Amino acid sequence: MIPYTAPTQDQLLAIRINAGIEELAQSERFAAAEPDLVEAIVEGIGQFAAGEFAPLNRVGDEQGAVLENGVVRLPDGFEEAYGHYVEQGWNAIASPADFGGQGLPFTLGCNVIENLGAANMAFTLLPMLSIGAIEALDHHGSDAQKAMYLPDLVSGRWSGTMNLTEPQAGSDVGALRTTAHPVTADEFNGEHTGKYRIKGQKIYITWGDHTLADNIVHLVLARTPEAPEGSRGISLFVVPKYHVNADGSLGSANDVRPVSLEHKLGINASPTCVMSYGDNDECIGEIVGSENRGLAAMFTMMNNARINVGSQGVQIAERATQQAQSYAKERIQSARAGSGDANPVAILEHPDVRRMILRMKALTEATRALLYYTSGQVDRGTLGDAAAKARADVLVPMLKAWGTDIGIEVASLGVQVHGGMGFVEETGAAQHYRDARIAPIYEGTNGIQAADLVTRKLGLENGEVFAALMADIARDCADHPALFALAGECAAVGTWMRDEASLDDRLAGSVPFTTMCAVTVAAWQMVRQNRAVSAGDAPALAAIKPVTTRYILDHVVPEASGLKAAAIAGAGLLYELSADQLVG
Repeated sequence: MIPYTAPTQDQLLAIRINAGIEELAQSERFAAAEPDLVEAIVEGIGQFAAGEFAPLNRVGDEQGAVLENGVVRLPDGFEEAYGHYVEQGWNAIASPADFGGQGLPFTLGCNVIENLGAANMAFTLLPMLSIGAIEALDHHGSDAQKAMYLPDLVSGRWSGTMNLTEPQAGSDVGALRTTAHPVTADEFNGEHTGKYRIKGQKIYITWGDHTLADNIVHLVLARTPEAPEGSRGISLFVVPKYHVNADGSLGSANDVRPVSLEHKLGINASPTCVMSYGDNDECIGEIVGSENRGLAAMFTMMNNARINVGSQGVQIAERATQQAQSYAKERIQSARAGSGDANPVAILEHPDVRRMILRMKALTEATRALLYYTSGQVDRGTLGDAAAKARADVLVPMLKAWGTDIGIEVASLGVQVHGGMGFVEETGAAQHYRDARIAPIYEGTNGIQAADLVTRKLGLENGEVFAALMADIARDCADHPALFALAGECAAVGTWMRDEASLDDRLAGSVPFTTMCAVTVAAWQMVRQNRAVSAGDAPALAAIKPVTTRYILDHVVPEASGLKAAAIAGAGLLYELSADQLVG
């Protein structure tokens, strides 16, 4: 597996042009995000990721996380690297300043995660989940909870998790059975401060247990007595691995433990735990917010996580592309057809390998452009721009779904570039493909993201949010006929889905429609990048960006336009066969 090299220039371009960091820095809240600091952060985290996280990617895959005598052990080198991550303050970049964070834009936090994840996707799930926990507690926790948990979560000394899924309740979170019973005053030191006794089991808990952080702060969905059925009756609880004393010191162990680790296709260094709460009826948690409002609080964490999972598509695509580029330059095989020279050449000289490498590179850049455009809208929403916040809501399912699909496509192309050597483990190309496969599944499958787009997001403000997005693209890209037409097609299909199609018809066409929309926005953002480069920005990319942009416009945009037929085909054909005929 080749070393990781951070694509700093392309990242800085996306942060400037797509996120609009200089505009964000004009606000009082983000005034510190001046160009010199932004460049220092992007270059610094790129170097850290390449030097500390990337060398552990292979060993993490080979050794994996192991549960021994009730304790999760991590691969060699992980403890030292995480310690350096905490010491250097990378976890605090975009965290709230009131609790030790730097309070910088979410966009810069996304860059930290992008670089770390490209270097080592499995390891980066640890800080990624912690950042989501910070977001949830900062928005929904009480002042006392924030004071107790956020400083150590922000620093990275403690880590956080998200506990939704149960054996019988996957995407249907409302079917969960974990219970939370109030603790009476005489049971808990003579006072009742919203504490509950938690009992149940959760599965697929990413970094649910480990030894790298001093404490693990679990955010757990559970049902209180007399709660309404379904998702309306879910509450959120903060359940630490170790109780926290009033002075902030750690107390005794809580009644929570990892039962087992999942044996997975990829991300082997990330301990995916089955967690048991209250085996001895002594698991104590504290409610976050009010009863029956847990799902709303958890969605804050999930929305953050969905953006960062979309980023994982960029991460794995970047690493797979670098791997394929290196191999294609070094692998000598066959003369170039029609050259008149019988000497074998590097496979990079063959047209089909060139096609694959250019596609990998262009798709990676386009997905990165979409990532930072989304993060910039999130930051504007934080500053009080309601229109930007609503636009971010529309963009998130596109980024999560299309971004992770692209991660798989690019990783698969990477294997293909390697030929037979890609199918064996020694080159590392196979690991990228295996690691990428989880991203379209967790944090809401890509089918759920597409359903969210066509059932909830299309209707925001009576459809005006989505319509305004496509209108902006059409207005800005009138000189790019294929992209202009695609924006119009997306707008027309969106209107049909919202106003005319049945629910079944909308859901049947939701996945191709989501791809159409994501490509439209990503291509627009590539056009914006290319204009900036043509005007003198990022001179190091002057020869590259026009070509990758043309590839997106000439190849990927027409592919997306071809999905319109599937998007409006309706659900009729899907039900032509009975269930027995379909699976018999």
